[in-house]
Amino acid sequence: MKVTVVGAGAVGATCADNIARKELCTELVLLDIKEGFAEGKAQDMMQTAALLGFDTKITGSTNDYSKTAGSDVVVITSGLPRKPGMTREELIGTNAGIVKGVCENILKYSPNAIIIVISNPMDTMTYLALTATGLPKNRIIGMGGTLDSSRFKYQLSQHLGCSPSDLNALVVGGHGDTTMIPLIRYATWNSAPVTDFLSAEQQQQIINDTMVGGATLTKLIGTSAWYAPGAAGAALVESIVRDEKKLFTCCVSLEGEYGQKDICLGVPVTIGRNGWEKIIDLKLNAEEQAAFNKSADAVRSMNDVLKTL
Repeated sequence: MKVTVVGAGAVGATCADNIARKELCTELVLLDIKEGFAEGKAQDMMQTAALLGFDTKITGSTNDYSKTAGSDVVVITSGLPRKPGMTREELIGTNAGIVKGVCENILKYSPNAIIIVISNPMDTMTYLALTATGLPKNRIIGMGGTLDSSRFKYQLSQHLGCSPSDLNALVVGGHGDTTMIPLIRYATWNSAPVTDFLSAEQQQQIINDTMVGGATLTKLIGTSAWYAPGAAGAALVESIVRDEKKLFTCCVSLEGEYGQKDICLGVPVTIGRNGWEKIIDLKLNAEEQAAFNKSADAVRSMNDVLKTL
């Protein structure tokens, strides 16, 4: 099994580190446009192998896509990170060209690869990857909802005083501060509804804090987060290469599901060896569906920017 991570910055390197530690593949390629950057990161990681006990071979490459040949899964983290005060929409112009070029180069050498998109604005970059490549829809996966759901579980755990791993909670919709929809009605603590343990005020606070989770970290550390986004990407890789059929919220192509067409948006899907394999219909109530439709409208307006480039 071979995996490539494109972009050796903080998110890409963290994703690669998680993949190597879990031995999700025999060969891992880290690629970056900056001379020597990926090679240095790869060597640094390889020098942890004896300490951490993994046998994955990690290779770094400066923009040589031939080294990615035969990859089963490719994670794209390339592009500018979001700076304080910058919206994801402002990233479209620059990152669209980067993501499109990466997809074209990857598919020259790995025509059967499953592509995981982390680059922002993630919903629009996922849509671009789908439309630009013409790949079957199940092979293009946007990571955003996986990260947002993990952040949702963190906020719930802080209020409940419990382990995040004991929680099941999903965020659907767009991967944006105003477009994501934390579905607290569906959230459970070892099968018990979390709403049984939280006041209405607490529930709203958790929803609000989840929605600004990315912006909060950008303000605190001066750039986009990397530990959780990298781990989220690696979790999707794991479910693919091990054919786990795990349920994640991912940005995928909708063709009538949840009342939307011609858009990539976050919904619960099972992830296995074929990529995303099944969309789960949560039966949203009227309020949730209205929020989902509003989120779709916002993402669609960002997608429209692609037509002007």
